[in-house]
Amino acid sequence: MAETVNIRNFCIIAHIDHGKSTLADRLIQKADIVEDRYFKDQILDNMDIERERGITIKSQAVAIPYTASDGKEYLLNLVDTPGHVDFTYEVSRAINSCEGALLLVDATQGVQAQTLSNMYLALEHDLEIIPVINKIDMAAADIPGAKQQIERDLGLNPEDALLVSAKQGTGIDELFEAIVTRIPAPSGDSSAPLQALIFDCHYDPYRGVVVHLRIFQGRVRKGMKIRFMSNNSEYEVETAGVFKLALVEQDELSAGSVGYIIAGIKTVGDVRVGDTVTDADRPCDTPLPGFREVKPVVFSSIYPVDSNDYEELRSSLEKLKLNDASLVYEKDSSAALGFGFRCGFLGLLHLEVIQERLEREFDQSIIFTAPSVKYRIQLKTGESIMVDNPTEYPDEGKIESAEEPYIRASIITPTTYLGNIMTLCMEKRGVQTNMTYLDEKRVELVYDMPLAEVLFDFYDRLKSISRGYASFDYDITDYKSTELVKLDILLNGKAVDALSQLVYKGNAYERARVVCERLKDEIPRQQFKIPIQGSIGSHVIARETVNALRKDVLAKCYGGDISRKRKLLEKQKEGKKRMKMVGDVELPQSAFLAVLKTKDD
Repeated sequence: MAETVNIRNFCIIAHIDHGKSTLADRLIQKADIVEDRYFKDQILDNMDIERERGITIKSQAVAIPYTASDGKEYLLNLVDTPGHVDFTYEVSRAINSCEGALLLVDATQGVQAQTLSNMYLALEHDLEIIPVINKIDMAAADIPGAKQQIERDLGLNPEDALLVSAKQGTGIDELFEAIVTRIPAPSGDSSAPLQALIFDCHYDPYRGVVVHLRIFQGRVRKGMKIRFMSNNSEYEVETAGVFKLALVEQDELSAGSVGYIIAGIKTVGDVRVGDTVTDADRPCDTPLPGFREVKPVVFSSIYPVDSNDYEELRSSLEKLKLNDASLVYEKDSSAALGFGFRCGFLGLLHLEVIQERLEREFDQSIIFTAPSVKYRIQLKTGESIMVDNPTEYPDEGKIESAEEPYIRASIITPTTYLGNIMTLCMEKRGVQTNMTYLDEKRVELVYDMPLAEVLFDFYDRLKSISRGYASFDYDITDYKSTELVKLDILLNGKAVDALSQLVYKGNAYERARVVCERLKDEIPRQQFKIPIQGSIGSHVIARETVNALRKDVLAKCYGGDISRKRKLLEKQKEGKKRMKMVGDVELPQSAFLAVLKTKDD
């Protein structure tokens, strides 16, 4: 086991698409952990969806052996972190496991919103920060500009910044030396009682839950009894070891190490990221700080396209829950779609990831209802309830007031797009609280806005307005009062519960109009007219009509008196009337998906 003097624990933090996974690839390749024939890009990203989108969803860890220029051998523990705002808590736990961070800045795009927020996270945990300017090989790279931003926006010394091209492998040797010389060795006493932080976990179908740990004090070995301090559950360690892409078993892990343990834990839900692990026989006095329960903020219902597939969907969600402890779900039912599940997600990206994984990994055909947030409703009886599902929304007469969650949104944009972005934020009920010019070309905007407004198309529109240059980051602040209404969609006079939405009163007409227009394009024409209506209570606020198909009943009536033709048309009219009374409308799956896209891109 390497002494703590020769261990370096570090992470790579960056905004999305600044080359974090590519840099991790180069570090791993340089250390010869994996043979070239087995190497593939984004080697730490295990899921197809991570590779295709170029994002990291699950954080990974890897131990990289390195021989420094002075001949000493070091073990560098790289804790890879997700880049997206939905997974900020996981990032904070990964950062807490390290002593240093490589702060990656894209030479073509400069410092962006999450570069700042991740740096503040790293500073909160007293990490040694090494600024790294990536993509120096690109034609559009502006190295002096990036250095200037590092000094002005981040307050770091631009002379300390290392220049690398993760794609071509330029500057990787200098980076290794900087990690060894500038990041401090971990402290900790191996003889003290065990105190370890869980920064992640994953599920292995053969061995159960593999818990990813950073040991701060003491040591953990095979056969030892351990205790999780958040729920006091106890387990016996079966194996312990380190990550070298594969799991490499070791006799023990001591203070300063990053590694894993397997202890016969059956579900990922039993292991909580941020929890402290200690020795059951000789526990430590206090848990490590910063632990909190991860709470979902976006809610949506999932239904199988074919109601006979309900059991399959249930078992798929159970298997998915084994891998993703932050997914929350409970049974739900709808008159239109049958039985399904009400699910809670960390954010919109998390929702999309779950949707894609259900469709790809488990081959499920599913329908998602419109995403919603959790509203706080004050009833006239004095009782306060939380509602995220339109079907549970109480009667208007019983409601005293309603509150919705707000976020503090931070947007960094080139000044060229400033006016359009401010218009978008105002349209989304945002209130500007701050505006800072970072330099002649870039400005940072801070807005307070309702989370519900960000759910639908905010991110897509922000990217298209700014041609991809604006960056967006947010954190949830508190609840503020709002005027909330339940928007019902009626087909042929019947309300379709799966299409109901809770919306801000001022947006209800616009939302109803868009939904009715979308449905008109998606619903196949029948032998009778179909009215599509958007209503609040009994008050209809929008309407579209799907026109009837007409069979040509006059085709076989040639010549003769006009009264013969009229008789046939009257007969058809009567039949259509009767059909309308008994006729039910079939809603295709595309209709539900169309409702989710509220604006044309």
